[in-house]
Amino acid sequence: TGDELAVLTTYLTDIVNSIDPMTGLSKRHTRPIMCNTEYEGGAQGKHLRHLSQPEGIPDIMGMPQLQPYFAAGFAFSRGHFVATVPYDMYQPMIFQGEEMSIGLRGFTVGYDYFAPERSVCFHSYAIGENSKARNKVPHFWEHAQAFKGTGIKAMKRLLGIVDMNPEVPRSEWDHSEEAKYGLGGARETSKFYDVIGIDVVKKTTQRHLCQFVHNKMHKQFMKSLRPDGMGIDYGQIDYKWVDPRPNDE
Repeated sequence: TGDELAVLTTYLTDIVNSIDPMTGLSKRHTRPIMCNTEYEGGAQGKHLRHLSQPEGIPDIMGMPQLQPYFAAGFAFSRGHFVATVPYDMYQPMIFQGEEMSIGLRGFTVGYDYFAPERSVCFHSYAIGENSKARNKVPHFWEHAQAFKGTGIKAMKRLLGIVDMNPEVPRSEWDHSEEAKYGLGGARETSKFYDVIGIDVVKKTTQRHLCQFVHNKMHKQFMKSLRPDGMGIDYGQIDYKWVDPRPNDE
């Protein structure tokens, strides 16, 4: 990509029917790309959760393809990413929502997210033939009653740091070590929300974003890659995604 601040990241395809049992090689010629997210509620409050991601033949060949979102299950970058965007140690009992937190914090530092050109790793999901084995794996939420209320406080902090809960007074969430686990100085979260079509007040998203990510985002935004390779200069980008089919599912 020529981008020093590139992060190669995506959701993984199910391992079922993905690997040739004789050769051990991948049978897939497609790969997922991160472009589908929506608000969900729950006891911890409204937050963005990535949904199932579309999978297909890459639109960009010969290099990874730019996408808006970070995926926790598969992420490779220069080592400075984990130093500048460390996992927040003040967010216990958090599962959904963490990916958006990491992604937005990384965005403000200047990182850009890319889908790999091909699938090189697969995941054993708790569905189909692997459901019995995978559903035996313990989950952290089994201890939710023992730590009741902890996740609600943690979610307020998570959303507060990335400016996603403006309706909550800043005095209501924990600011411990915010300089370490907070935002960068290269970009504003508001720029991301404007470009991608996220309304943090109404808690809505402009849907069908994948339509833009598939065919246009990479070609348009990579033109603004800084000459020194230190990320895309979003100061040169004046774009706001608006759903062209608001009445469609």
